[in-house]
Amino acid sequence: MASEQSSERRAEFDFVVTFSNGGGLQGEGFRLDIPSDDIADDELADYLIRDLRLLMVRNVRISNKRIIAEPHKRGLVTPTGATPTAQRHIDLSHTIEDGMITYKGLPAPIICDFLSREQSRATYAEGTEFQIGKIELVANTGTYLDSPFHRYADGHDLSELDLAALANLDAVLVRVTGATERAIGHTAFAALDVRGRAVLVHTGWARHWRTDQYFEGHPFLTEDAASYLRDAGAVLVGIDSYNIDDTADLHRPTHSILLGAEIPIVEHLRGLEQLPIEGFRFTAVPVKVKGMGTFPVRAYATLAEGDHP
Repeated sequence: MASEQSSERRAEFDFVVTFSNGGGLQGEGFRLDIPSDDIADDELADYLIRDLRLLMVRNVRISNKRIIAEPHKRGLVTPTGATPTAQRHIDLSHTIEDGMITYKGLPAPIICDFLSREQSRATYAEGTEFQIGKIELVANTGTYLDSPFHRYADGHDLSELDLAALANLDAVLVRVTGATERAIGHTAFAALDVRGRAVLVHTGWARHWRTDQYFEGHPFLTEDAASYLRDAGAVLVGIDSYNIDDTADLHRPTHSILLGAEIPIVEHLRGLEQLPIEGFRFTAVPVKVKGMGTFPVRAYATLAEGDHP
C-alpha cells in the first residue's frame, strides 16, 4: 500500500481562465490530482475545467506548473445520469409542416391527402372513413439525424444503425447561450464527463426557427471540439442550431470527424432550455430506410419527475 501511495502525483500550478460570455477567474498554487507522473498543459486545463465544473470557458492559461508526489485527496470521478423511475418526456423536435423551410436552398415538404376522408366513404361501410396521407420531403427536414452514410459512401446508413446508439441514451447538456462568439470550442465540454453519453449543445438558436435570421450567423462546433468529443467517448452529438458546422467551411470538419467515428449527429433541436445539465436520457430514432443517410426524428428527453433545469 505504501508503494502505491508514493506513486500518486498532484500538479501544482497557477492559472488564468477567461469565459466566452465575459469575465475571468485566476488562481495561484492550485493543486489537482493527476493520473500519471506528467501532464501537458492543455490536458491539465481540461482537468481544471472539469474539477471546478466551469462552463462557457474560452481559454485557460497554465503557468508555474510543477508535479509533486502527494497522496490523492479524492478520485477523479464525475457523476453520471441515472435511468429515472417516475418519468416525464420533453419533446425536443420541431413540427414538420407543409411549406416549411428547414435548410436554405432545399425544398419545403409537401403534405397532402393520398386518400381523403371524403373519398374513403365510397369504399367503406356507412359511418366508417379513413385518411391516408402523402408527404414529399428531402431528408434534411425538421429535426433530423445524420448517419455516417450521409458523409461517407461506405458508412452505415439509417437501416444499419444500432438502436442502442439512438434510444434511451445517458445524456449531458452543454449550455452556451450567453456566448459572444459563434464558434464553440472543446473547452465548452471539458467540465463534463461525456464518455458513453449523448451530448446536446444548447445555443438558444432555435428561437429564430421559421425566420430568415435562422439561416445566417448560426453557432457551430469547431474542428477541435469535434475531435475532443470523439476522443472523449461521446456516442451522439446534437445541437439546436442551423448546422453543427460553420456553413462557410465547405470541408465540414465536424460532420467529417463525428460521422467518421460513427457518432450520429442530430441538428435543429428545440426546447433544450427545459433540460438540466445531466440526469436525463435522450432518444432520437429515424425510420429504418436502406440507402439513406439522414431522416427526421422525434427527438425527446426522459427525466425523472421533479427534475428541473
